Amino acid sequence: MVIDQDEIIANVTTALAEDVGTGDVTAELIPVDAVATATLITREHAILAGCPWFDEVFKQLDATVKIDWHVSDGDTLTPNQKLCVIKGPARSILTGERTAINFLQTLSATATTVAGFVKLIKGTKAKILDTRKTIPGLRLAQKYAVTCGGGNNHRVGLYDAILIKENHILAAGSITEAVKQAKRNNLPVEIEVETLHELEEALNAKADQVLLDNFNLAKLVKAVNINSGRAKLEASGNIDKNNLHAIAETGVDYISIGALTKHIQAIDFSMRISTGQARP
Repeated sequence: MVIDQDEIIANVTTALAEDVGTGDVTAELIPVDAVATATLITREHAILAGCPWFDEVFKQLDATVKIDWHVSDGDTLTPNQKLCVIKGPARSILTGERTAINFLQTLSATATTVAGFVKLIKGTKAKILDTRKTIPGLRLAQKYAVTCGGGNNHRVGLYDAILIKENHILAAGSITEAVKQAKRNNLPVEIEVETLHELEEALNAKADQVLLDNFNLAKLVKAVNINSGRAKLEASGNIDKNNLHAIAETGVDYISIGALTKHIQAIDFSMRISTGQARP
């Protein structure tokens, strides 16, 4: 996923406003002419994501800060690996440290979680999809991180694809009518079903994609056979690392997992200032 720079700028502007506020009163204890060199390392295995946000933090604080990356987003990291070297005014480096690492630890956590799921379905045709269960304000950032981990993006929001769920069907009157109405838009149409009978109705209505909600393995196999390639099939609901591979082997096209973006654990990064001196 290619993310617009304006989105990164907006994310960082908001984050700096909540952290720095009217000014970093602790960093002001450091001599204004002091310069420093700092090194960023990871303390654990991870997949890196978030470098553009990290860079933007220091760009907004002080354009004279220079960052030399030794790795790129999507790279596999090992404990104690040096990721980048930051050079510039000590005050600026200290002020931006936490906000920059917050972005990196959260987005790398997403990428790392995704990579773990992707690895488990290797050898099958299934693809891992994310969901809208993201951190408010960081939707695009997390979806970018999903791609860094080898996953795929589902719809970004409510505006770029149609996903008809149970309440939509009830409001429209039937699956057939709901899909008929949706087809009037020039957007992909996906519909959620809970039974094989509903699947057949969705296929007859010519849905582009069908979400199989909480189907067990036996029902998934039957669904794939009934479908016979007419629509893309997506498995969703109560999916974890214990049943993921078996679900992928049923022949579904996609597996969507909310845990990719909401059940994440921040990656442990550490920034250490190694040298500091007054500017000449």
